[in-house]
Amino acid sequence: MQPDSDSSVLALKGVEEAVEVDSTEADNHFSAAVTAVTAAFGDPTRREIYLFVRSNPGATASEVAARFSLHPNVARHHLERLATGGYVEVTMERVAGNGAGRPSKRFRAIGNDPTLDLLTRRDDLLVLLLQEALQLLGPVAAEGMAERVGEEYGRTLAGQMSPGDSQRSLRTAMHAIADTLTAHGFAAHAEDQGTSTAVVADNCPFGNAASQYPVLCAVDRGMVKGLLAGLCGEDAGGMVPVVLSSSRARGDDSCAAVV
Repeated sequence: MQPDSDSSVLALKGVEEAVEVDSTEADNHFSAAVTAVTAAFGDPTRREIYLFVRSNPGATASEVAARFSLHPNVARHHLERLATGGYVEVTMERVAGNGAGRPSKRFRAIGNDPTLDLLTRRDDLLVLLLQEALQLLGPVAAEGMAERVGEEYGRTLAGQMSPGDSQRSLRTAMHAIADTLTAHGFAAHAEDQGTSTAVVADNCPFGNAASQYPVLCAVDRGMVKGLLAGLCGEDAGGMVPVVLSSSRARGDDSCAAVV
């Protein structure tokens, strides 16, 4: 009976270790979700502005400023933080019946619950499909694909955040990029490092898949490039090098993209 008992103990230990890994990963995802929601809605005025925009689709920064007795620049700052987090979308529209004049930025809430996208569970079947595709492609082609996908997605996000705008400074853009990555589960923040600025991500939304396939790290590098191009102008995305200086998949404490 002793061998069977030992086997049972070892099997139980293996199950416990697997549960602990799954629990840690779930905790990391939940922590990243809380960080994202806190960054966007931790300010009480910003929460009220979000609710106002959700009730008044197409509101402008001037209307928000008037509603909450704020300076227009302060209202615009709150709206841009909500936009970088993906909680409101921005469009350029003219007042109905007025064909002349410069179009105004108008803000609309995206969805009804700002936490749903952050707390959705990963689809294991899609992860298995991705892993198989990466194996078939090989590391070089897979990394190139991952970076292209990230870059195109970053450009799309930047277009939703600031349509028609390409005048942000590099430092301002990097802070906006950190907010955007945080909203996508990276728990990121911007750090000034001498003459460079880094976006440091303390969580990886890809979980263990990134450790098994480090080429996935190219996705967030591509997102930074695409967001830079969209926020600072097309030249910025191609001319400013984005370097992944650290990676959780390589054993580092965090992932850092430096420009």
